[in-house]
Amino acid sequence: MTNASGAEHSRPDPDLSAIMSERQQLLGLTYRLLGSLTEAEDVVQETYTRWYAMTAAQREAIESPGAWLTTVASRICLDQLGSARARREHYVGEWVPEPLPASTDWVSGRWGGGTAVDPADRVTLDESINMAFLVVLELMTPAERVAFILHDVFRYSFAEVASIVGRSEPACRQLASSARRRIRAAQPDAAPAVGRADTVRAFKRAWEAKDIEALIGLLAPDATATGDGGGLVQAVLRPIEGAEEIARFFAGRIDVVPDLELLETTVNGQPGLVAQVDGMPVSVLAFLVTGERIQQIWSVLNPDKLRLWREG
Repeated sequence: MTNASGAEHSRPDPDLSAIMSERQQLLGLTYRLLGSLTEAEDVVQETYTRWYAMTAAQREAIESPGAWLTTVASRICLDQLGSARARREHYVGEWVPEPLPASTDWVSGRWGGGTAVDPADRVTLDESINMAFLVVLELMTPAERVAFILHDVFRYSFAEVASIVGRSEPACRQLASSARRRIRAAQPDAAPAVGRADTVRAFKRAWEAKDIEALIGLLAPDATATGDGGGLVQAVLRPIEGAEEIARFFAGRIDVVPDLELLETTVNGQPGLVAQVDGMPVSVLAFLVTGERIQQIWSVLNPDKLRLWREG
């Protein structure tokens, strides 16, 4: 005998496709907020769990399911960001955001806000995914990060941001403004796209040739290289500073791993490199190029952060 409740749950949910179509949008938002695809996927899963924990009547009473999902996911991220700082204090070595390959289909996504948006300096979705941008986001408070990403990147109005963050509109304006100042202060003018690709290609060739002088010439005098092994693989625990020190370090890696293969690729929408051994990615490198020189290198070796790269 089948009861009414069982019959109701056995029927297909007519709104399922519409609700699930929000998933890419939510992943794009939560990845930018957390800097970790794994954590972003967990947040999106929890968001949908909360949606389907409601009764059908409760779900039907929600005027905009997409706005509800965004609000819940953002609030979960806000809580996560507070605890993430404590967790990263115990992280082995330097923590670098999880790199994304070019094939990631939700990087650009679509705009989130559907109402009038306050005028402000804005960044595009593509700009908001690059490694330099994500690293600067790590310097922000959780509230700054959420307010800035929702307003300046995903185009939510400050009224909408205020309802999500749980602060007044003026407070959210101040949070976004503070975040904007951090971005301007930390990000120098980047080189044109073609120039970035040429510089990264030249770095690859000099690295393969163990040409220390050529490497030094491609690096800014005060360049910094940061490695993230997460304690799972060997990596330098502190950033390497200075062009000569960085050049000698990378040239030496060829001797340590003689079968290392370097491939040009796209990392978070920017020219980058992937290092492989026997066809398996062991490191992904992202670059910040200013002028014709490399200012920052981020090398992610933590295998937990290379899942997408190893899955092809």
